[in-house]
Amino acid sequence: MQIPLSHFEKLVQDTIAAVPEEFRASLTNVSFVIEEVPRKGGTGEVEIKRGEVLLGLYQGVPRTAWGVDNLETPPDKISFFKQSIEDLAHNMDSLQDLVRDVVWHEIGHCLGYGEEELRAMEEEHHRKKHS
Repeated sequence: MQIPLSHFEKLVQDTIAAVPEEFRASLTNVSFVIEEVPRKGGTGEVEIKRGEVLLGLYQGVPRTAWGVDNLETPPDKISFFKQSIEDLAHNMDSLQDLVRDVVWHEIGHCLGYGEEELRAMEEEHHRKKHS
């Protein structure tokens, strides 16, 4: 499923705006970027196994690792890979769900959660949602 870039941007913006303030307050030094596809070499920054798809990427210093040295650092960056996300969506509802999941996942990295912790939380969320 593909939608115009402007619609995708609005979907991501609306999803970020819906994040509770207690979490959004930690995102003041984060730049959100939409890229059509993961750039070459981008997958080398994280462990992506054969057959996996990179939907988003957090680059920066997690809030749990901040110290006095992080007061004047460049913004962290969260990238969303539009084509990868669209390729997995079957309809607008699944696209919205997928964007929400990717937004939360990457914000989780920003807040200091590791991949295994986030995957466990996502599984729990989906289990509760479908029960």
